[in-house]
Parts: sequence; structure tokens; C-alpha cells
Amino acid sequence: MSEQITVFFQIVFIDLVLAGDNAIIIGMVASQFAADQRKKIIFWGIGGAVILRITLTLITAYLLQITGLRLIGGLILLYIVYKLYIDIIKNSSNNDANLKVENSSIYKAIWTVLLADFTMSLDNVLGVAGAAKDHYVLLVFGLVLSIILMATAATLISNWIKKYKWIAWLGLFAILFVALELIYTDIKLFI
Repeated sequence: MSEQITVFFQIVFIDLVLAGDNAIIIGMVASQFAADQRKKIIFWGIGGAVILRITLTLITAYLLQITGLRLIGGLILLYIVYKLYIDIIKNSSNNDANLKVENSSIYKAIWTVLLADFTMSLDNVLGVAGAAKDHYVLLVFGLVLSIILMATAATLISNWIKKYKWIAWLGLFAILFVALELIYTDIKLFI
């Protein structure tokens, strides 16, 4: 029983740390849209994360053996950092309060969120699955908790970025850190 309690707290800690990454990206992307469109982006971003996390959990043992997967994920995140910088930080001075966005931009935003979800969900799933070991109930609990944390945090972050643009910079640096950490993790295996 004490092992299950330890595993439970490990999973909660991993989720608190790693679910924030997804929430930052979803929140940053969604913050550039009107409230109704923001809700759609958050909904589809969270929905995509749910599907990705379930799928990745089912194939975790295989994923743990793939060298280079984190490197690829880190490179994808570097691209996302660049896109977020261009779309959110650089263009924030050009946007007025009554933001009108065409549907193709919403689809691009959802695609950016889903791409980031894939890259960042991998870390969360590997962390939770590694901590859960053979405790499948705790594994499912960890995945559900990460989704709840991500959904809540994404909405908060999106609203904060609308009010305080400097938070977007913090989010950008957090994502950049994760990207570099993923790249470094795989590169050190080759050295």
C-alpha cells in the first residue's frame, strides 16, 4: 500500500510539472482569438491531447526504445516557438481589441496546438507510465489528472495573456526550455 501512495504522489508531481507545458502552448495560441474561437481552440487542443495521451500510453513501452524521438520532438517544438513568436509576440502590436480571424487561421491554430500536444504529451505519458509501473489504475488516474490540469491551466493562461502580454514571453521561454531539454536528452545518448 505504501508503494501505491508513493506512486500516487510521484504521478501528481509529474502531472503538475509536465501538464503545464501543454497548457502554455494552448493558452498562448488561444489568446490571439476572440472568446468563442478561443473556446474552440482550447476544446480541440484538449481533445487532441486526450486522444494522444491514450494512444501514447498504449505504446509507451515501444516509444521508450526509440532513440531520436525526443530530438525530433525538440526540433518540432523549436519550430513551434518560432511560430508562436511570429504569431503572438511580434504581431501583438498589430492586433486591435476587436480581433477578427478567418476560419483558416483557427485551423492553423488548432494544428499548432495538436503538433505541440504530440511532442509534449510524449514526455508526460513517459513520466507517468514510468512512475506508475504496473499500477494501471494509477496510470489512468495520472492521465485524467494531466488532462484536467491542462484544461484548467490553458484557459487561465489564455485569459492572462490577453490582459498581460509579458506572460506570453514567459510561456515562450518555458517552451524553448522544454525543446532544448528534449534535444539535449537525445544528443547526450549519441555522445
